[in-house]
Amino acid sequence: MSAAAEARLSELDRAMDAQSASPELAADLFAVADLLTENPPLRNAMADTTVPDDLRQAFADGLLANKLGAGATAVVSAAAGLRWSSPSGLVVAIDRQGVRALLEHARAAGTLDTVEDELFRFTRTVAGDNALRQAVDDRVVPAAARQQLVTDLLQGKADPDTVQLARRAVATATVSFESTAEDYLTLAAAIRQRAVAVVTVARPLEGDQKERLQAAIERQLGRQVNLQVVVEPSVIGGARVQVGDEVIEGTVAGRLAAAEKQLTQ
Repeated sequence: MSAAAEARLSELDRAMDAQSASPELAADLFAVADLLTENPPLRNAMADTTVPDDLRQAFADGLLANKLGAGATAVVSAAAGLRWSSPSGLVVAIDRQGVRALLEHARAAGTLDTVEDELFRFTRTVAGDNALRQAVDDRVVPAAARQQLVTDLLQGKADPDTVQLARRAVATATVSFESTAEDYLTLAAAIRQRAVAVVTVARPLEGDQKERLQAAIERQLGRQVNLQVVVEPSVIGGARVQVGDEVIEGTVAGRLAAAEKQLTQ
């Protein structure tokens, strides 16, 4: 991402952070993102960089007057006043703020750890079940039906913010539900200025093993991490740690593969 794009996102983050985060704010922002997605002329008009910034903001304010809460109107107005590289970039940015509104709401409620863990576990469940993954990602099936499937699986078993995040990931996934949900988890970590560390082990960690492993990873990386543990029986001893594109291979299988590669070079 370019420095200019990061600056735009940061400015919009500040506009959203000035509001009171709530599920209602998120729902309003998602509704605007959906409206713009379904209406290309409207999307193009709100992102038209040949029009002065203040006029685009006035256009957004007039369009949304008395239709959204004050918080959502302020965020969308701020988004319209920024110069995005494409109209779709505007939509993605507004949708991102809806996700952040849910995550900030969870943080304020003291449930962000729970929401992150639940979303991660559900994502792993979907990824590990071929039939469920196909059902969730099948674009032939209306998004509303796929969202209802997610609701049926999570309702009453997960935090309401987790349910809404999973439903949104189903509706907006461009690559896969798994990829979109992982983006949400990265946003959650960023809110607390942490990185996401996915640790793959052969069997569940016991006692304080998770805390000790997290401390060791943080010492090695020099920053705090959100630790997500994946149990994979095919792993032979040790642990594989992935933080973004960085992989720390500590499994027996990984060491054997590295040794074999050296022998064949």
